[in-house]
Amino acid sequence: MARQSKTMRGRPGDVARELLDGGHHAEVLALVEKLAAKNEELERIIASARVRNRSEVVPSEQLALILEELRTTVVGANEAESEQSAADKNLDAAAEKNGKRTETTKPPKQPAVRRPPPPGLRRVDNPIAVPDDERQCPKCGANRRCVDHETTEVIDLVPAEVIVRVDRREVLACERCDDARVQAPLGDKVVAGGAYGSRLVADLVVNKYWYGLPLNRQREMLTRLGLDMPSSSMGDQIHWATELLEPIYRHLIGKALTSTVLHVDATSLPVKDKDSPTGLTIGSLWGYVGDESAVVFLYTRSGHKVGQVESEIGPETFLAARTGFVVADAAAVFDASFQREDLIEVGCNMHGRRYFVKALDAGDKRAAHPIAAFRALYDVEADARALDDDARLALRQSRSRPIYDELVRWCRTYEPTEPPSSLLGKAIGYLLNHQLALTRFLDDGRLPIDNGIIERLHRRPAVGRRNYLFAGSHEGAKRAAIAYSLCATCNLLEIDPVAYLADVLPALARGVAIAEIRALTPASWKDRKQA
Repeated sequence: MARQSKTMRGRPGDVARELLDGGHHAEVLALVEKLAAKNEELERIIASARVRNRSEVVPSEQLALILEELRTTVVGANEAESEQSAADKNLDAAAEKNGKRTETTKPPKQPAVRRPPPPGLRRVDNPIAVPDDERQCPKCGANRRCVDHETTEVIDLVPAEVIVRVDRREVLACERCDDARVQAPLGDKVVAGGAYGSRLVADLVVNKYWYGLPLNRQREMLTRLGLDMPSSSMGDQIHWATELLEPIYRHLIGKALTSTVLHVDATSLPVKDKDSPTGLTIGSLWGYVGDESAVVFLYTRSGHKVGQVESEIGPETFLAARTGFVVADAAAVFDASFQREDLIEVGCNMHGRRYFVKALDAGDKRAAHPIAAFRALYDVEADARALDDDARLALRQSRSRPIYDELVRWCRTYEPTEPPSSLLGKAIGYLLNHQLALTRFLDDGRLPIDNGIIERLHRRPAVGRRNYLFAGSHEGAKRAAIAYSLCATCNLLEIDPVAYLADVLPALARGVAIAEIRALTPASWKDRKQA
């Protein structure tokens, strides 16, 4: 035993040879089993890391190679394997027939030329004189005169500038009447007696929440421009700005609730909390998008379906005031809400595809078949994007429906022999368990194929989490939700959030009636600017 213990400390190959020479075959088998178990464990760790670090997009070339490899694999005579092989072929054929985006005719490639600068940019004259030592004529010595200019347009950048805006408010008086005086209104500011203009404050709000720039970094940027603005003053201005925006925020909530299609999903937001043992609470920003034109973020101090304090609205409470279509993932927090007949669940096929991608990344190449089917479905969506609802429905019925039907058959064929605990088993289970919600988009041209619109908007709070780490308080998190809502709505409507906020904040500061709030929403503001 002493000899065995000593040799077991060497390299695995040396240990195996020494044990075989001594006739210890059982020990060699135990060693092989131990190494195999260790190898499986390492493969699981690597696969898990790969899933975390990779995107969900499987390159076309890689997917094609995997599918070709699967097609050339020899299948045994097992009846289940034969059925699965047939399901593979049928699914691949449906994806191949109905997928591939419609290719538009491209004009012949032209030689590379420098594009002219955009016509809308301001032109700034930059005269360049001939050096003094070259101004004289080399023949007669007389000074040469200017006969022409060679003009070249160069795109450059004028640095931002902090200015002092001197508001000179006109005062009118009647020469005949002593008291008949009138004065021009106050200049645009967020706070009537404040020192900072609305454009500066709007820039602070958008930089912090949409671009994730913490206030200390913004202060450094302003200092380089000649303004030393304390971070506390920045925080105060953002505080007052978000309070002013709250009436518009509440109007967006109502617009989202009454929309035809509502998207919902959550992302986390750490919040500083002195009552928490760790000093932080992991709150949630519940994002709602109504008809792709109104975005609302609601903060709750937990991910539960109902708020933990009276002022917070969880998803179950929010959806209780809603009827119609709701696009969501299959999270348990929505289960009770979707028990109502007047609230219709629309599934997210991004989630359905995601489970198959995890299985493929973990080494299960069979997942390539449904991934190819999902790719074909999204090819159809690309062709349907510019269509109206009726034409989109017709295209989905003719091309997407055959793909999805084969995808469901494929899952049902594999389900009896695939362990539910495996990654492929989980992917199959998700699709079959939520088949009704996932396929609703096939029967209504108004419905989206997935919940991607809200997941993409969640990237902005994610950038903020990495940069400013946490909100300073629960009240600060609520103000962040207001800022995210207005900035995200501007983004969906393709308008400049700084220009929008700089325009509406002074109006709100001067005071508006409830009936006038609608005219200050991003959509109405855009309509006025276009008109």
